[in-house]
Amino acid sequence: MKEKTPEHYDFELICVIVNFGIGSKVLKLAKQSGVTGGTVFLGTGTTKNRLLELLDLYEIRKEIVLMIAEKTIAYKALEELNRKFSFEKPNHGIAFCISVKNILGLTSLKGDYSKKSGGVENTMYNVIFTVVDRGKADSVIEAANQAGSRGGTIINARGSGIHETSKLFAMEIEPEKEIVLILSEQNLTETIASSIKEKIKIDEPGNGIIFIQDVNKTFGLF
Repeated sequence: MKEKTPEHYDFELICVIVNFGIGSKVLKLAKQSGVTGGTVFLGTGTTKNRLLELLDLYEIRKEIVLMIAEKTIAYKALEELNRKFSFEKPNHGIAFCISVKNILGLTSLKGDYSKKSGGVENTMYNVIFTVVDRGKADSVIEAANQAGSRGGTIINARGSGIHETSKLFAMEIEPEKEIVLILSEQNLTETIASSIKEKIKIDEPGNGIIFIQDVNKTFGLF
């Protein structure tokens, strides 16, 4: 029987958002669960906590860990990460998976593809990605909060030189861009996206893009 190659399996993008300094620990544990590797982005988290706002501490340094794994391995890794980092507790982070439509260049993926995940897929949430010019991320967060969002994460997509670019999901992001990641309940997604669209006039050329994806499994949302 011909051995199956990675394109015959379902893959998930694992996204884990934790406080600064925890990202490497997340990667280490995920690798122990079968994930072959990942990338850590630096970002800023936002919160609507009134006390932190008064203390001017409402922006918190975050690390965003992105990893790709076969679905069974991804769900196992999420379970292990949740057990270790207790995402259900406030301010311990969040983790979720979204489906990957196609994958190229990852020939080292491994694991037991014969087992089925015992986890329950969660399609009650969406993730909203907004890519805007640097300095406009706060306006995106403001518009989202006005529409019912509880906060988001700002990823600074900057290279080391003015002519260099970073890549996220195979999209080239110029160094002066910011990416805003917002997790939303499905019934609020359209309202939040519309509020962002109106606030930053997304339909006008050069003002940014918004894309939305389903979230399959989540930890840390409450």
